[in-house]
Amino acid sequence: MSEKKTDKPVVDEYYVRPQAAWEQMKSARNTRQTVYIYGATGTGKTSFVAGFLAGKRYCYIDLAKSGIAEMARMVQEKTDAAVEKASTQTVFVIDDLHVLETQEDRNVCGELIEELSGRKDVWLILISRAPVPKWLKSAFVRYIFVTIGEEELCLTGKELDTYLEKWELYPTEAACNRIRDLGYGNPLCLKIVAMRLKSIPGAETARDREGAELRAIEESKKDMWDYLEVHVYDQWNVELQEFLEAISIVEQFDLQMAQQITKKKEAGKLIRQAQETGNFLLERRENEQSIYELRSPMKYSMSRRLSAKYSQDYIKELYYSAGNSYEIEGNVAEALRMYEMCHNEEGISRILIENMRRNPASGDYFELKHYYLVLPEEKIKESVELMAGMSMLQSMLLNEEESERWYQELSAYAKEKTGGMKRAAETRLLYLDIALPHRGCVRMTDLIKRAGVLLTEGRMVLPEFSVTSNLPSMMNGGKDFCEWSRKDKELAKTIGKAVSLVLGKYGKGLVNLALAESFFEKGGNDYEVASLAGKGRMQAESGGKTEQVFVAVGILTCLSIINNRMEDAAEMLESFRQVAEQEAPKLLPNICAMSVRMDLYTGRISEAYQWLEEAPDEDAEFNGMERYRYLTKVRVYLAAGRKEKALLLLDKLGFYAEKMHRTYITIEVMILEAIAMYRMGREGWKDTLQEAVKRAEDYHFVRILTREGSALWELLKAGTVIWQDQAFKKQVMEECEQMAGLYPAYLKKKQEGNVVLSDKALKILRLQAEGLSVEDIADQLGLSKAGVKYYNQETYKKLGVNNKTAAVAEARNRRLL
Repeated sequence: MSEKKTDKPVVDEYYVRPQAAWEQMKSARNTRQTVYIYGATGTGKTSFVAGFLAGKRYCYIDLAKSGIAEMARMVQEKTDAAVEKASTQTVFVIDDLHVLETQEDRNVCGELIEELSGRKDVWLILISRAPVPKWLKSAFVRYIFVTIGEEELCLTGKELDTYLEKWELYPTEAACNRIRDLGYGNPLCLKIVAMRLKSIPGAETARDREGAELRAIEESKKDMWDYLEVHVYDQWNVELQEFLEAISIVEQFDLQMAQQITKKKEAGKLIRQAQETGNFLLERRENEQSIYELRSPMKYSMSRRLSAKYSQDYIKELYYSAGNSYEIEGNVAEALRMYEMCHNEEGISRILIENMRRNPASGDYFELKHYYLVLPEEKIKESVELMAGMSMLQSMLLNEEESERWYQELSAYAKEKTGGMKRAAETRLLYLDIALPHRGCVRMTDLIKRAGVLLTEGRMVLPEFSVTSNLPSMMNGGKDFCEWSRKDKELAKTIGKAVSLVLGKYGKGLVNLALAESFFEKGGNDYEVASLAGKGRMQAESGGKTEQVFVAVGILTCLSIINNRMEDAAEMLESFRQVAEQEAPKLLPNICAMSVRMDLYTGRISEAYQWLEEAPDEDAEFNGMERYRYLTKVRVYLAAGRKEKALLLLDKLGFYAEKMHRTYITIEVMILEAIAMYRMGREGWKDTLQEAVKRAEDYHFVRILTREGSALWELLKAGTVIWQDQAFKKQVMEECEQMAGLYPAYLKKKQEGNVVLSDKALKILRLQAEGLSVEDIADQLGLSKAGVKYYNQETYKKLGVNNKTAAVAEARNRRLL
């Protein structure tokens, strides 16, 4: 056979080999292991092989041009010739495996590959756009293929610089960073960028040059998408194109959603076809089912094709189907986004009304406020649920006047209506009387009794209440019940049954848990607290709510911490977290925050710093439902020495507590403010601490003071506080000193002084913050891996941390990054 028929690929003059993949090839060649190379179009698969085999004899077979029959003939001819010449090794390169569509072709090819992989005189290299397909898995497992994916084919930072130098291009730092972000070292993308940069005319200033380079890079994105459309997507069968265009409206999907959006029963077959055609579709397993996601370049291209090829009516129908699918699975945020895209007001209203039927802790009031706040007033006034929901939402947003306005609108509606509509409005009004956050606990006892009578007589069915707001507390949960703690035993006897009745499932275990928490806060008998919490937990677990179980876990965990059983506390919280993952996932953020507080006690500061990355951002928007995490964040700020940030957040929390009549948070805020002010050297700390102690003493709240342990003990030792109750003082001082001894690292003052890092160490830290590996950093900075690791260890020592994530967080805390 003549060499011309093989049409061997030519190596580009600018080609730069990816060294890691090159080493894998050398190793495979020495052992004659079959190599399977895969990656999306443009990752340089064929060029890589051509470069590696440059100057050597090999048989190249392109299945996109040759077909199976021709491939079999070429292989037979080459192997026969090798036997005659007694060649030591014949190299076969089989390209474009992904084009095989029929099972017959795949069977023939699979058998041939298996045969060649087993021969000692053959080295086989396979190239495809997709990972190893199912029809080839038998040979893959039997002969242990070496696989080289597109990540290994992409160029590292150092290799990228070499590539640009071959083009005689030396872009600005901003342009280089953009190139890395855009192409991640993809060879085709780099070539398109280089061609664009090469065509830029000379610039007068460095700033003009940088601007021109960045514009050229953005233009190259369009070039890349155009190339993919013409040379890849247009070559696929029409049904696959239509499927991917339709599904591109969503970020990710499962098989059921794909079927619902595209109306194609064969969606599963098309998904498999997309996976085997090219490495454009990502897959992961979640809850025992496959979740798929189009890769960004492909998603953009398919979305663009969808807009260009189809009518607006058809596209709206796709968005409606997607919205319906999200609504069925309970993903209201995405459902609303889909309905908004197709202007389906009926779907939007249906979801918003249904969400308002849930309590604020289980619903998505704050997250969906954008949709509620743009609703026309006329639309809201048509629905009892929307009027009640708007009153609740505005209260949560600290807009008391607007909340009361919507309450009055609902009240007027109730007076005008009769029958079922009137009862529905009156039910919601009573619900708001009890639940509106800004009203505090005024007349709460009378309201609960009234509600209990109406429920007993069957004249009313109340919506579900948010008793805990997903916090490990009832006293400081949906409402502040500090006043009730003054008469806890009396109230438990007189209205305990009525409260349990009104709250439904939330009432299971409520009386015992409320007493346990009240006794705990007052520093009551440990055995009695544990007994009540244990009983309440068992009641809540028997047909009650997981949220109430969290209250029990919170009480018992804090009790363990105070009694120097941190390990027991951690195990208990972890066990409950596993339950919450299945039964009440909305509790998870506050469970995590509780774990962070435990880290602070034991001095695991790096773990607490890491948590800051996921903590709510008070500067973006204040959300009262996040109060527990905000107060945790304040403590992390204090541990990190960021006292100003702590005070700014405490100012917001103090304002919130005042508006919402939250006594407990007000006292907690004052205590933490005093600690922050003391550490900043401000004289006002004494007055602030005095007021906090005065209020805590009024309720006999011991634990709100003593849980601050060593952080507060330093202030109390100064002897500036005036105590009214000497027994209360004795209990607080003794327990606070005990906590300081048990957990001396709690909110330990950060050692002042600047940490100085070398330029090289800072560069490494910045690259780590961007997510680069040790290998990538070494390549980019021209260091050995050992050198990078040495710099890391020195940086960790100076920052007082023990891992990369903590180092980045600490560097940001110190404004080094």
